[in-house]
Amino acid sequence: MSESPSNPESPSKPMGLFERQLTLWVTLCILAGIGLGKLAPNLARTLDDMSIRVDGAPVVSIPIAICLFFMMYPIMVKIDFAEVIRAGRSPKPVMLTLLVNWGIKPFTMLAIATFFLGNVFREWLPGTEVVKDGTTVDLYRSYISGAILLGIAPCTAMVLVWSHLARGNQGHTLVMVAVNSLTMLFLYGALGGWLLGVNRMPVPWQALLLSVAIYVALPLAAGYASRRWILRVKGSEWFTQRFLHILTPISIVALLATLILLFSFKGETLMANPLTILWIAIPLTVQTLLIFGLTYAAARFLKFSYADAAPSAMIGASNHFEVAIATAVMLFGLSSGAALATVVGVLIEVPLMLLLVRVCQRTRGWFTS
Repeated sequence: MSESPSNPESPSKPMGLFERQLTLWVTLCILAGIGLGKLAPNLARTLDDMSIRVDGAPVVSIPIAICLFFMMYPIMVKIDFAEVIRAGRSPKPVMLTLLVNWGIKPFTMLAIATFFLGNVFREWLPGTEVVKDGTTVDLYRSYISGAILLGIAPCTAMVLVWSHLARGNQGHTLVMVAVNSLTMLFLYGALGGWLLGVNRMPVPWQALLLSVAIYVALPLAAGYASRRWILRVKGSEWFTQRFLHILTPISIVALLATLILLFSFKGETLMANPLTILWIAIPLTVQTLLIFGLTYAAARFLKFSYADAAPSAMIGASNHFEVAIATAVMLFGLSSGAALATVVGVLIEVPLMLLLVRVCQRTRGWFTS
């Protein structure tokens, strides 16, 4: 059976309990991770040491890679790539989103994170850390690196939820999820490596390219192949009602397990510097609001309909935090400041995006229907 262009897996109902309470779950993971770090201080280190090594250096943590694959696969399997071809009928929203995501957002993130974390809050972010390749770096630079990895990871599957709540064009949203996934294959490694170098961080290119292959290309290919097979053999109803229903809890468990492991290793740092999360959250929040405002204003200037303007702005503001977490862990380690910064992105995602949904709803009259 061929894929239906109606995208049956599109959200047609409000957020579930997990999506609504994501900030709460992340907070509980922080507490659980810190507690686990106290009770079993060697667990996270032991798991992180179970790695695929290149030239004697750990490159891929096997347990974390398994968790992160199951975070990513449910996102990729929902994508209908046939919609990408149909996107040519309305190219302006697609072009605007690509321009913002790859031509503006990475550079504003670097500038904002450097301003706040490298200048304003620098005296409250003391210390150094040793990253995976043995290089010693300042912690504030590690936090900036995590922000960079978030800034170059546009659009998560949850943007489908934000678009639905704002009553946006779900077809456009699905197209951009697919387009961004494909674009990341070519731009994420190259742009990320360059920006990390600007931040004076070591750039393990081999690990960075491997990260793109494992956490973008592999689940993307697996999602595409399994989606086509299931739709042909079982049909779209079984795929939507049974398969995705089973898959979603797996993704949730994998995300929460990864976060608990990360914070079990970062507990001592957080206890010593309890305001660290706040200092990291401020530039991430500024970035999100800025990108939303720029994209929303551009959509109005270009005379988009509201149904196209809302998801365009949401996609620009939202981050693919799963890829960012995976890449930070692979490049710099589970205990790195970069990994912590990407998790702060998860922590602020839901409250910020719900606020922006309300902004869209209240300003619908600015656009044509």
